[in-house]
This record gives sequence, C-alpha cells and structure tokens, in this order.
Amino acid sequence: MSKIPVIIDCDTGVDDALALLAAYQLPQLDIQAITTVAGNVTLEKTTRNTLQVLDLIGAKTPVYKGAALPLFREQVVAPYVHGESGLNNLILPDPARKPEETAACDAIYQYARKFPGELEIIAVGPLTNLGLALVKYRELPGLLKRIIIMGGAAVGGNTTPAAEFNIYADPEAADIVFRCGVPVHMCGLDVTMKSFVTPEEMEDFAKLGTPVGKFVRDVTQGVLDFSIQHGVPGMCMHDPLTVIYAADNSLFTFEEAGVRIELKGKITYGKTVTDIYSDKQFEEKNAVVVTDLDHAAFKKKLFDLIAKY
Repeated sequence: MSKIPVIIDCDTGVDDALALLAAYQLPQLDIQAITTVAGNVTLEKTTRNTLQVLDLIGAKTPVYKGAALPLFREQVVAPYVHGESGLNNLILPDPARKPEETAACDAIYQYARKFPGELEIIAVGPLTNLGLALVKYRELPGLLKRIIIMGGAAVGGNTTPAAEFNIYADPEAADIVFRCGVPVHMCGLDVTMKSFVTPEEMEDFAKLGTPVGKFVRDVTQGVLDFSIQHGVPGMCMHDPLTVIYAADNSLFTFEEAGVRIELKGKITYGKTVTDIYSDKQFEEKNAVVVTDLDHAAFKKKLFDLIAKY
C-alpha cells in the first residue's frame, strides 16, 4: 500500500492529542512532520503538549513551532474547554526534546517541495500556519495534493451562532486556504458533533490497561464535563475524526460544495458559507464537505486504533 505523506498542523489540546494518537496507528498515513499553532491554548502550550504526546508513544517526528497569533484579529483561546494547560491540567513529564528551528510555514513549503503533488495537510487547528505559507510561497498550491481540515460548519457554529472555533480563531487565514486552489476537505461540526464518545465508553480506554489508554481516559474528563453541561451525550471526537477521514473516507458521507469565509459580518464573522443547502450555487466547487458518519463503526475504529498501543 502506498502511504500518503502528510503534515499534521495542530493546536494540541485534548482532541488534538487523541488525533495524534490515532494518526500514528493509521497505516495509510506517512507522518512527515507536525506543525503547531496557537488555538485551544497559546502557542508555547500547544507546542509543549504536542511534544509530550509524541513522547508518550515514542514518536520522533520533527515538530515545527508556528504562529503565536492570528493574521489580523485579536486572539481567542479555549482553556475553559481544554484546561489551562490544554491537556486537562494533567501532570506529564517535560518534553524530551525541543521543536525544530525552522518556522512551521517554511517547513510546510519545504516538505511540499520534497513531495510535489503528493503532500497532504491535515489541519485540526486554526489555519494561520497554512495562510502564512500560502502567502509567502505563491507556488505552494501547485505542490499540495489536498488539505483536510477540522473546522467550519455548513449550518451553525459553536463559538458564535454562526462560526466554529478553528475558523473563528483566524477567519482571514481560513479565507486564504479556501481560495488557494487546493481541494479543501472540511470536517466541520455537521459531522464532528455526531462523533461523541460517552463517559462510559471513555472508561473502556482505561480498561485497556496501557499508559495510552489511561491517558485517553484521564485527559478527556474536563471536556466530557463541559460537553455534558452543554447537552452533548459525550465528548465529540472532532480531530480524531478528521485524521481517520484523511486516511479512509469509507465511514463518511460527503459532497462537493462551494465554500467561502465571511469576513465582514458583525454577527457572522468567521462563518463558513456553503452552497450545499442553497438553490443559489457558488461558481466553483472548491471544497468537499463531510456531513455524516457511521457512528458505531467510527467509535470501533477509534477504539481499535488506541488499543494498538
């Protein structure tokens, strides 16, 4: 089987951590690099968290620190969901290594040059690093095969009634990404809100009796509490779903769509405007929007991946 060379661009909080754990057990993915960005928490914390998660599983993939602030807007972070540390305030060993010296946006371009027409970006945080890379390196779109993001929604939002967090955190960067000419696959709230794992099911990870299984149960408790308080039956696996989709889309329902980012609306700033449910269509289908999943099969897939550790 020919593996897909990928960069995972993340703002490592709780579900990003689970996404990394899942990604390293997906045989379809050849993880070339990890790039970090501010989002769930500040850049220093997301970078530290990324290195700690990689240490947990013994992964030596190079980590490149990226953007500390959005392109234009004031910064928004979400420690009220992920804990002040970004990993539910768990006490973990200090990272065994430091990130690489190269900036994330430059690393993205370097790997794209290394794998022209083959490299895929899996972005599960704000899109600042990609936005910067696309502006700095005008030939980059011609080198990338696909961009898969966790972000947006065809309907609704979670940070505002109109906007999902990762897009709202840097709408201008998202606009650059969606207009760059590379096919964008959007795993937004339409599908990720259906990917919840209940508190009882989360205990099954701990019952695996492994350090990784225990970590998964422990790191998710704060997000579980937050989710249940907001009427969701469990923790939504936003970012793990995205890496699993990137490797194998057979569990999902999706369709081509036109997607644009709203940048001027007072109450719709950061909204991903799609034409899926509209009689009026955009001139171009620049994206694929994932809208549904086989929930039971997805949960089994995620459990089986974590059980491999």
